[in-house]
Amino acid sequence: MAKKICVVTGGRADYSLLKHLMREIRRTDGLKLQLIATGSHFSQEFGSTYREIQADAFTINEKVPMKADFSTCRGICANMAKGIQGIGEALGRLKPDVMLLLGDRFETFSAAAAATIAGVPIAHLHGGELTEGAYDDAFRHAVTKLSHWHFVAASDYRKRVIQMGEEPKRVFQVGALGVDNVVFENLFSRKQIEQILGIKFLVKNLLITFHPTTLEPGQAGSQVDQLFEALDSFVETAMVFTIPGADRETKIISKKIRKFVKRNPHAHVFRSLGSRLYLSLMKEVDVVVGNSSSGLLEAPLLKTPVVNIGNRQKGRIRSANVIDCCNKSYAIKKSIQKGMTRAFKNKCKKGKNLFGKKGVSRRILKILKKMAFEQRPKKVFYKTLT
Repeated sequence: MAKKICVVTGGRADYSLLKHLMREIRRTDGLKLQLIATGSHFSQEFGSTYREIQADAFTINEKVPMKADFSTCRGICANMAKGIQGIGEALGRLKPDVMLLLGDRFETFSAAAAATIAGVPIAHLHGGELTEGAYDDAFRHAVTKLSHWHFVAASDYRKRVIQMGEEPKRVFQVGALGVDNVVFENLFSRKQIEQILGIKFLVKNLLITFHPTTLEPGQAGSQVDQLFEALDSFVETAMVFTIPGADRETKIISKKIRKFVKRNPHAHVFRSLGSRLYLSLMKEVDVVVGNSSSGLLEAPLLKTPVVNIGNRQKGRIRSANVIDCCNKSYAIKKSIQKGMTRAFKNKCKKGKNLFGKKGVSRRILKILKKMAFEQRPKKVFYKTLT
């Protein structure tokens, strides 16, 4: 009898990383894919991205909409409650053998809480990482403690998961899922990107994704203003913005981005690009700017320079393509200029891949197929030697 693998996706970010793994599950004998979509997938504000899932020919077995405000504490807490209730009910119908979760979002935590109560074991992807500027950091570690198997991207992350009391035999270093996305995605050409998005590449080109640093409340507006002040220095430069993800103070940033784009004829903004377009753009631009994890996980594989602003991604492993800077306009401007130089671009091309070889999804599935899943598995706190 096929093992039922229930994947939960809460938005564009985790779906872009999960979709290749989902395809592998679907085509693997002995495994059956179940899919729960929740979070911002059903929000028009964030592009109604559940349609991207359907366009990729996946069946969404259970839809758990979260329709409260995603940018306030009250709204996010309400959405978490909806997620726990809705996912709990979905699990009662699906009865999976294991739930597969990725990352650090509050939607992910809601799914993990529901699975814990339902007695469904959890396999967690991308645990052990750090993002010290966001409350996602706490959610990631909480999901680690609720999970039974761990698939991590690098050796430092494996050590951290074990440090948290997880048994080493249950922690597998498989690499980052973004590796497979970059390797196996059929990327668009520059001309195709222009035709699809209705934009024109110029002498220089930037891809910009700037999220709120949620552990620095009240500063999102002033921080993005500093970014705009820096960007005003660049002429003959096309700028493509993606709207930030569903977080507290996202609306503040989104409104300011739209105002900037309105007054800048070379700037464009999109709610959601989908992973193929996003990675294609990432490959073609001169510099990726902002504070998205994609700049640290996927951009190194495409050899694209990245200017990482502020503290949101503080603690993650850095590749040679990353230039860290503070939230001040002078530092952002200087860093973008550095990223555009031939010398730095050459440095990126020679940079070492820190996140494993292709075939991450297949390595995960090989391990999943061997697992003897049990309802309500008992966990033992592993004490590391000091």
